Amino acid sequence: MALLYVTDLAYPARGRRYGDEDVLLTARLRESFDLALCHPRDAEALIPLGFDAVVVRNSGPVLHYQEAYDSFRAAALAAGTRVYNPLTGRGDMAGKQYLLDLTEAGYPVIPTIDDPARLALLPDVPSYAVKPKQGADSIGLTFTPHPAGPAGEHLIQPRIDFAYEVSFYFVDDAFQYALYAPDPERRWELRPYEATPADLDFARTFIAWNTLSHGIQRVDACRAPSGELLLVELEDLNPYLSLDLVPPQTRDAFVTALTASLHSFLTL
Repeated sequence: MALLYVTDLAYPARGRRYGDEDVLLTARLRESFDLALCHPRDAEALIPLGFDAVVVRNSGPVLHYQEAYDSFRAAALAAGTRVYNPLTGRGDMAGKQYLLDLTEAGYPVIPTIDDPARLALLPDVPSYAVKPKQGADSIGLTFTPHPAGPAGEHLIQPRIDFAYEVSFYFVDDAFQYALYAPDPERRWELRPYEATPADLDFARTFIAWNTLSHGIQRVDACRAPSGELLLVELEDLNPYLSLDLVPPQTRDAFVTALTASLHSFLTL
């Protein structure tokens, strides 16, 4: 079976080395698959070469190549190309609308609106986080006590004095490991985190909501002052995995789970 593995090996991520992670993963996946790497801007042109699936990994924020990504997505859907993660994701893959939808539905998520006229629906706080609705990777994020502007262009959330951020990593619906940033000012400095049963119940709520049968997902959350976890982001397109920060046996287990998931996906 042949995989086209999409990655931007040179993407300059703060505190993270996308290229190193994908070198590791592709080296291991080559034990089970024929494999070729390409930049996200080249993926559409290579679809006709007959790969059994296109695996989208550390390809960087789509915002930086939106037109190329939209064209690749349309071409893959038109050709019936298998894409991993599948293109049916309801989280970040589909934009940030899910934060509004989950807020409306009462899920444990940082309350989110996209209209300053509805500010009364959010907790009354000294400052609000405002970011472009089509943004990514904190691009365009600002803080203000008085959000303003036209409806529908920005996400508005209360600025929460959280204790820490934590991420839960899944392959399909199976939990693999968790990492957290104990210092909110240094979000890229992650350490292993021992997830409790309550933590995993929280994370699995969003994995179930997303309904992806296969794929890698990362549930990002923050620990609110009152103690509960609140969803920050459901990353289901190309989540960075920080595999260099987990013990070797955890890393091996992740690769084994990913390999099994890909085999299952390719035999659907």
